Amino acid sequence: MSYQHQYVDGTRIHFALGKVVCIGRNYAEHAKELDNPIPSEPLLFIKPGSCVVPLAGGFKIPTERGSVHYEAEIAVLLGKSLSPKPSEEEVLDAISGFAPALDLTLRDLQGQLKEKGLPWERAKCFDGACVLPPFVPVSAFEDLADIGIRLTINGEVRQDGNSALMLNPIVPMIQHMASQFSLQAGDVILTGTPAGVGPFNVGDELVLELPGVSRFESRVL
Repeated sequence: MSYQHQYVDGTRIHFALGKVVCIGRNYAEHAKELDNPIPSEPLLFIKPGSCVVPLAGGFKIPTERGSVHYEAEIAVLLGKSLSPKPSEEEVLDAISGFAPALDLTLRDLQGQLKEKGLPWERAKCFDGACVLPPFVPVSAFEDLADIGIRLTINGEVRQDGNSALMLNPIVPMIQHMASQFSLQAGDVILTGTPAGVGPFNVGDELVLELPGVSRFESRVL
């Protein structure tokens, strides 16, 4: 099934999927669990739109390529393009909605690439490496510094975080991203993952949610 931006009420969003801009190590406890130093400035990377698949109905993972780790993240959908130096008001005006997302990583391969000092694209940008459900309109969120993210697998909560714990809060993070490269309507921002990452297995049943706002059930095919 191909991916199309939409809201939780089923309304299709008219602008096309762009790129997925990600920030690494944005929660201190996650950096610690992987024995990574906390970056002195935001650690950014990009996933192509071709790697995005919908959460509904389940999704496949490339088990033949080693361990596939889940990383639950708050996703931000941009509905307007941003200037290279956007104000806080411009960023807030450009945000169209939020959703809980899965950033999938070929962890064994990523480790090998890191050891060689090579880029991570092969571990982060494979087909199906970004799993997105529908978005909740931004009007449903009163405080961007208090958005929860939770992933439950086979009845066990594996990740439970909140935007309040981010090292780079959502609006300043997007301002920094916009200063590095163009951000356009249809782009998705992945805001980092809290502690608790680990491997998916085929058959896993999962619940991905922004607690109190949106909740989605799916499975690993």
